[in-house]
Amino acid sequence: MEYRLTDFLPTTKKELELRGWDYVDVILISGDAYVDHPSFGAAVIGRVLEAAGYRVAIVPQPDWHGDYRDFKKLGRPRLFFGISPGCMDSMVNKYTAARRLRSEDAYSPDGRHDLRPEYPTIVYTKILKQLFPDVPVVLGGIEASLRRLTHYDYWQDRLRPCILCDSGADIISYGMGEKTIVEIANRLADGLPVEALHDLPQIVYLADNIKPSADDIVLHSHEECLRNKRAQAENFRHIEEQSNMMHAQRLIQPLSTAAANSSLFPLHSSLSVVVNPPYPPMTTAELDASFDLPYTRQPHPKYKGKRIPAYEMIKHSVNIHRGCFGGCAFCTISAHQGKFIACRSKESILKEVKQVIQMPDFKGYLSDLGGPSANMYGMHGRNLKACERCKRPSCIHPQICPNLNTSHQPLLDIYRAVDALPGIKKSFIGSGVRYDLLLYRGKDEAANRSAEEYTRELICRHVSGRLKVAPEHTSDRVLMLMRKPSFKLFEAFKRIFDRINRQEGLHQQIIPYFISSHPGCHEEDMAELAVITKGLDFQLEQVQDFTPTPMTIATETWYTGYDPYTLKPVFSARTPREKQAQRQYFFWYKPEERRAIEQRLRRIGRPDLISRLFR
Repeated sequence: MEYRLTDFLPTTKKELELRGWDYVDVILISGDAYVDHPSFGAAVIGRVLEAAGYRVAIVPQPDWHGDYRDFKKLGRPRLFFGISPGCMDSMVNKYTAARRLRSEDAYSPDGRHDLRPEYPTIVYTKILKQLFPDVPVVLGGIEASLRRLTHYDYWQDRLRPCILCDSGADIISYGMGEKTIVEIANRLADGLPVEALHDLPQIVYLADNIKPSADDIVLHSHEECLRNKRAQAENFRHIEEQSNMMHAQRLIQPLSTAAANSSLFPLHSSLSVVVNPPYPPMTTAELDASFDLPYTRQPHPKYKGKRIPAYEMIKHSVNIHRGCFGGCAFCTISAHQGKFIACRSKESILKEVKQVIQMPDFKGYLSDLGGPSANMYGMHGRNLKACERCKRPSCIHPQICPNLNTSHQPLLDIYRAVDALPGIKKSFIGSGVRYDLLLYRGKDEAANRSAEEYTRELICRHVSGRLKVAPEHTSDRVLMLMRKPSFKLFEAFKRIFDRINRQEGLHQQIIPYFISSHPGCHEEDMAELAVITKGLDFQLEQVQDFTPTPMTIATETWYTGYDPYTLKPVFSARTPREKQAQRQYFFWYKPEERRAIEQRLRRIGRPDLISRLFR
């Protein structure tokens, strides 16, 4: 289908004129290229506001140098500026765990590195407040959401306060923002001041002399966290628990004279960050309404002839749910999307698949029919009253909750309905699969049978030659800190995978993901990982060095040296030398690594592993 310029949200004055608009209600400033697709946050927020009756424009990747003309070109919005810094955290997007520049920016045309600043939330807001000081600025997206309270910044190696302090913005809409953003627009359209938004769910704001209620959780102040790492660890347990509760409490964190003493805020020590509890998980009807909006599913025509790597990866894929109850220690999904699964209906999913089928370059192969964890679709607690009281960050660690309905039948129904569509040759599952859910056997025999049926169907019909799974480590002690299942479960799943491949005459690979330098991991653990994975005939490809990112329990453990739940000390490899010493064991099979690995094994007292690695 050929789309016209007016099928996209306007990005220039000319595009406003094509629509006959002489004003705009909301201007979104995006750190990513503008791709009008439900996987790109700025497009979703823009379309949701548009559906609510507002005139919305988007300025993608404005030039933040010089005269700021990109920030001025559409004039002053009637209601507010919204800042969406990008689908990925800007610093994770730009730098590796070793703080080296990545090869490309996946969300920029042709992968260019020079189209967004570091910390775009802060840079964009300061420019807007300089140009339009009286227009409210609303922050959203990953960068602001995960920096809503005191957090450790790996790239600056220091604790930083709530990003409202550094940016000067008025409010944060954290998490998935469809409901919040419409309420913000409605109240501002009614002529109310920004202060009238402070009772909204799922927002963060700064307040002076706030009086906590008995139901509020008052965290250690930012100033106390700067002095005392244990205080930061204690804070994080509350932050994580409340991020994953159905009915959360309000969080209040006092700042300090130092944090408030800037050109952005007056000099006093009574300022606090207030995090209101989130909205309940979206219903299927609400999620469908968001995904069914009139996205073109294309990059804006301004990018014609240019490659946007992230778009190329997902353009023939369909997201079927939100949320993840895995609670992995190093992952930010539940902090942003929550642990409760919100599912799209079969009708909404099929409607989007039919759109993909109509794309001119579609050859019949869906690259992914998935979500944050591919096989959590439709899963929830049997007794929802128990879920409403639960504080556990994970429904499947350290054991799978007996209240969890682990039936894979709804997902099988989706796969079969998609595969039955004319024009679909095969639908692949590119998202990660939780094999612990596939191997779990509870009291519900129908759910157990569905897991066995799903496993066979997944392997036989939905693997594009390689199935991605994430054991992450081989040491059960490290895996416990990661909140991942025992490596024995991966070995059991691999046996099933290999057996089904033999039975069906398939020649598929299982591709495991592993992490080095995670809190609790010692060099000896990595050496044993090398030996164990060699014994399984793996030469590892999908590996990463642990990168501390804001608002994960692993990051807080790495920075503070304490497990936030037990407050017991935890070792972490912190220096570049320690991290490299761990990472090298992934590549034992490379001749150039052998000598260094042999030296390290002797140094750590494990020469017995040399013959097992290099015989």
